[in-house]
Amino acid sequence: MKILKWLSVADRFYKIYLDKQLAPFGVNSSQHMILLKICNSPGILQDSLINMFYIHPSNIVRTIAALEKQGMITRAPNHEDKRTWKLYPTDLALSAFEEIQTVCGKTETLLLQGFSEEEKKLFADFLMRAGKNITAELHIERKEEEFND
Repeated sequence: MKILKWLSVADRFYKIYLDKQLAPFGVNSSQHMILLKICNSPGILQDSLINMFYIHPSNIVRTIAALEKQGMITRAPNHEDKRTWKLYPTDLALSAFEEIQTVCGKTETLLLQGFSEEEKKLFADFLMRAGKNITAELHIERKEEEFND
């Protein structure tokens, strides 16, 4: 039970910390990963974000709508499949991109403060394995490369 407790504590408080750090950019802890992925992959299909981040489709739709309303992204129809949308970062998103990445890096550094380089690598490996275990138990199929993002 100790692991579940501390996973919960770390999750809750890193999100509070990250929300404060990202506030000047108009982004929060539940939006930043999606925004960074769109900036890194302009034209990415909205549906691909569901499998990438293990987020329920309704949460993806809500996050995309919020980012669009904030002027961070635009949506365009996918001409190959009219039921799906392509997502593009705006100039506003691109201008904040590096600073958001820096905030995320600093947050990871804070979380891993006092860890040796070997411990950091092990911790990341253990978290990934734990994620694989729980998604397998829930019969959520994922490609290996999705765990490396």
